[in-house]
Amino acid sequence: MQQTVNRLKPFFENINFETNDNTMIVNFGPQHPSAHGQMRLMLELKGEEVIKARPGIGYLHRGMEKMGENMIYNEFLPTTDRMDYIASTSNNYGFAIAVEKLLGIEVPRRAEVIRTMLLELNRIMSHLFWLATHALDVGAMSVFLYAFREREFAMDLIEDYCGARLTHSAVRIGGVPLDLPVSWCSDLEKFLKIFEEEIPKYEALLTQNRIWKMRLENVGIINEQMAKTWACSGIILRASGVKWDLRREMPYGLYPELKFDVPVATKGDCYARYRCYMEEMKESSKILKQLVPMYKSSKLELMANAPEYISASKEDIMTQNYSLMQHFVLVTQGMRPPKGEVYVATESPKGELAFMIVSDGSPYAYKMKLRAPSFWHTGLLEDLLPGHQLADVVAIIGNLNVVFGEIDR
Repeated sequence: MQQTVNRLKPFFENINFETNDNTMIVNFGPQHPSAHGQMRLMLELKGEEVIKARPGIGYLHRGMEKMGENMIYNEFLPTTDRMDYIASTSNNYGFAIAVEKLLGIEVPRRAEVIRTMLLELNRIMSHLFWLATHALDVGAMSVFLYAFREREFAMDLIEDYCGARLTHSAVRIGGVPLDLPVSWCSDLEKFLKIFEEEIPKYEALLTQNRIWKMRLENVGIINEQMAKTWACSGIILRASGVKWDLRREMPYGLYPELKFDVPVATKGDCYARYRCYMEEMKESSKILKQLVPMYKSSKLELMANAPEYISASKEDIMTQNYSLMQHFVLVTQGMRPPKGEVYVATESPKGELAFMIVSDGSPYAYKMKLRAPSFWHTGLLEDLLPGHQLADVVAIIGNLNVVFGEIDR
């Protein structure tokens, strides 16, 4: 018994156990459905009010960064799907462009258009998932059903392209594996037409709903100072009054050519973040509409021309002996990037997702570090939750939109 107490003592070292009869320690998770993953939130309560909060992570035991150092670069790419598994392509893309920067190669325009289409479709899917589950946490079940219906249609489009619905691996280092199916663009336009008609219906159910506003307004207020202190990014930062979107501030891919607005709020509460999410879905739809004519006007090139690092086309591999030999070496031994170090950040649906890779010239990364937005947004709970009611804890956790696949990395 004493050994067990000693082993658990570090988890509670910042919590005062010398409490009077009016306070108690409650474990929220890691099995609680509203914890949205494997988080153990240790709360000290005085009645229904949170006095102290300490998030505990590490229950997935993933070792993602060490896996990246022990796999060749192409081998590791499908593993990134398992980070933010609600928006897999954003992870694939972030890793791919980091390696491409290390290699110094340029991706063909058509491949970049397809990537951006998948990224923004993933953003819509991720935001719909957030809206559905957050609404269900707060008690609005109808929105859950409607949002998941549209999300299924978006997943159909992803499945038509790559055959998968959740973990896509739809991006390759140097481009994309496949061109879009013949009717894909027209199907996308049909989806966007339906989607743009449905968003006002979600807003009609929630935006002025007095119960929804009572649960979200003036709850979980993150001011600009707190957001910057905790290295917040994405919508959490923008809802606190900071207009910072990496697609605009540090543009990459095709984003410098695209016209879209960056939704910003000032109050920093749960309701402000909800409004930003709704507006951002509209902007993603606007971006996707601009990408369709770009795709139709681009040449049919899907992979970068860099024989030292990228396999030749399937036709060349099947007909040319040298291309087959080169492909065999790249698959079995891996590419050998030049020595160097890169840090590349992208705007994932949840915030700033970045990959740092240190290369020593071998087929394996000497050092890999992943910067996942959910890690910081979970640590924020330590300062954010005290002073709130226990019922608000559920609303705040759901509103912050954290995914533990990218935290326990």
